[in-house]
Amino acid sequence: MSQDGAPQDIITKTDESKDSLQKVRYMFSHMFSEFYGSEPYTAFRKHSNSFFSSAYGIIFTGAFIGVVAAFLQHEGNPGNMGFCVACFERDIAGALGLHNAGVVQYLRPEILAFVLGSFVASIMFREYRARTGSAPIIRFIFGFFAMIGALVFLGCPWRALIRLGGGDLNAVLGLLGLVAGVGLGSFMIKRGFNLGRNRKTFPVVGLVMPGIAIILLVFLLWDPKFDEGTVKVLKESAAGPGAQHAAIWLSFSIAFLVGFFAQRSRFCTIAGIRDTILIKDIHLLIGVIALLVAVFVTNLVYSQFELGFDDQPVAHNFHVWNFMGMVLAGLGFTLAGGCPGRQLILSGEGDADASVFVIGMVAGAAFSHNFRLASSPGGPGDWGPAAVIVGLILLILIGWTMRERV
Repeated sequence: MSQDGAPQDIITKTDESKDSLQKVRYMFSHMFSEFYGSEPYTAFRKHSNSFFSSAYGIIFTGAFIGVVAAFLQHEGNPGNMGFCVACFERDIAGALGLHNAGVVQYLRPEILAFVLGSFVASIMFREYRARTGSAPIIRFIFGFFAMIGALVFLGCPWRALIRLGGGDLNAVLGLLGLVAGVGLGSFMIKRGFNLGRNRKTFPVVGLVMPGIAIILLVFLLWDPKFDEGTVKVLKESAAGPGAQHAAIWLSFSIAFLVGFFAQRSRFCTIAGIRDTILIKDIHLLIGVIALLVAVFVTNLVYSQFELGFDDQPVAHNFHVWNFMGMVLAGLGFTLAGGCPGRQLILSGEGDADASVFVIGMVAGAAFSHNFRLASSPGGPGDWGPAAVIVGLILLILIGWTMRERV
């Protein structure tokens, strides 16, 4: 017996277990150290960092997104919706039963791939860092109302560019509204708006969003069923945009590369506009322009370009609410620190604040369809315009009162 009364054999086994655990930790630490410190990898990382931090890197990322977005539309994704973070998160909310809009329910693999592509890139280049900040409920609110604004317009900033690159002139109003919203948010940032600084936290916090992405990917591939296979767990549209999608493997693999490249280059539509307004830096903006040019050219190649306001896929021509919806979305994205695509990328590299924003967007999507806020090709939902006005008032109030300098 030991002095504290515990059997000696138990103490010995416990010590042996601790020694074994330490050996395993040392083995993995040594293995990763050897990998990261190897000469070929060090050279690869150096050249990669140099490329993606340059103008060539951001142009490459934007152009890649534009080309593959048009390609995925050709392969089955909805019209002018090769990528749409807002729309795809809405479809995921429907697949999980969070709303009952039958035409927009599908567990989109692209969203999961963005997160996992970013996660792998951040691990490979030693940029994964579990971190969190302040005001999580405010970040949730920003995501919630930014999604409402995006669904009144019918698209996120990426889709606004993709719609314009496909000839949808209604997107011009949306992009003008987006710039106005980013400009308003930039003014508040200049006046001292601040959500607080990030701080290091427990590794498991940063792994939540990649973990959720892996679980949902397993569900998508497994497609579980209840009642002896007669009832599907995941809902899936039989018609409408939710029923239009490319093959799972194709969507996932392409979007994984988008997540990887976007993590390396820091691609962000909102930051591109914001930085141009605040500090006259167009580095990120040229990536946004590259996306627009690339999707336009690729649509011409696939004969997918149709110029006009009317009869555009998954769009409406109520111009005031196309504009106002994206004012709200742009303001929410700017105050939160990035576009919805960038928020997914950040959540993949360990940013818990971005994860809260993403969850807020999913909740906003469910609320929008359950309470008839989201638009359809026929126009804004019954309560969509009112929700946009309420959202703008609330976000302006938050942006003006959460200032370090009053």
